[in-house]
Amino acid sequence: MAKKSMIEREKKRERLVAQYAAKRAALKEIANDESKPMEERFKARLKLAKLPRNSAPSRLHNRCQLTGRPHAYYRKLKISRIMLRELASNGQLPGMVKSSW
Repeated sequence: MAKKSMIEREKKRERLVAQYAAKRAALKEIANDESKPMEERFKARLKLAKLPRNSAPSRLHNRCQLTGRPHAYYRKLKISRIMLRELASNGQLPGMVKSSW
């Protein structure tokens, strides 16, 4: 189980990303528009830099929904390899068969 503080920090980042997504997209569009004057593009980049760092989507990290584990994460299932194995062994995941030979 991951520390509660890390799980809460990740949730806070997710909220910030959602909150600033529209503003960030608009500023990026202005900053990358070649037809706009250089000064206007530069101002857009400065405003973009003043936004909170945790509002950038690249700062998000996938975590297991059950344990909060940040490593060995399966995107399709949104759980870690350890929980995948445990749930499969208990027969709680349909279609998963324990292999033995």
